[in-house]
Amino acid sequence: MSISYQSEIKEMDKEDIKALFRKYKKTKDKSIRDFLIEKHLYIAEILAKKYANRGIEYDDIYQVASLGLIYAIDRYDIDKGYEFSSFATPTIIGEIKKYFRDKGWTIKVPRRIQELSKKINNARNVLSQELQRSPTVKDIAEYLNSTEEEILEAMEGSKLYTPQSLDVTYDSNSDDKDVNLSDIIGEEDIYFSKIENNDFIKKAIEKLNDMEKKIFTDRYFYEKTQVSIAKELDISQMTVSRIEKKVLEKLKREMKKTLE
Repeated sequence: MSISYQSEIKEMDKEDIKALFRKYKKTKDKSIRDFLIEKHLYIAEILAKKYANRGIEYDDIYQVASLGLIYAIDRYDIDKGYEFSSFATPTIIGEIKKYFRDKGWTIKVPRRIQELSKKINNARNVLSQELQRSPTVKDIAEYLNSTEEEILEAMEGSKLYTPQSLDVTYDSNSDDKDVNLSDIIGEEDIYFSKIENNDFIKKAIEKLNDMEKKIFTDRYFYEKTQVSIAKELDISQMTVSRIEKKVLEKLKREMKKTLE
């Protein structure tokens, strides 16, 4: 990459970076690729640090994460409408986890997070009965005499390292059969990665009507029960259940469009 070109790209803003991705997609210019790698190495660094101290040296994990970043840059399609960071993250994490598997290591949850996670699950059961609603992070923190930061860390750690079975079912609370997680997210791993894409969720929510947005955000962001939502909206629980299922189907259709 020439010195003049380096000085030119130093002043680039977010839209300029997007334009650069479009140019790289067309030209496969190595100098553009090198810049995009350097510009986004911080993503590899952040993710590598999350997997440090698991039995493999940080430098080795960072190299694998950087390789994942390169793969992400080569595969990224800016016309899909996603931010690069959201696209790159699951790609990099996938490479790191593959590296651990190839090395014969398992990524283990720190003992303190394992123990706190168990306490959180127990607290949820107790508080759900006492409060007649899904407990908030604050509720759980107060019950366990912990800070909200500690509770969030344990919840995030548990999700990061504990695989979710595709056989898990969710009660539809209607005459219809229960909903399988595999029915919601599809069969391929790429679907699971996309469902966690914040940009996808944001864009998909914008296409919902007001009631659908309300039910979806209350259920999946505020962890409210269908009963509490129904009471708040003055509708039946069955109606909430049907709307929720309808929203999930919409998300599934939108997801498939992005992958076509």
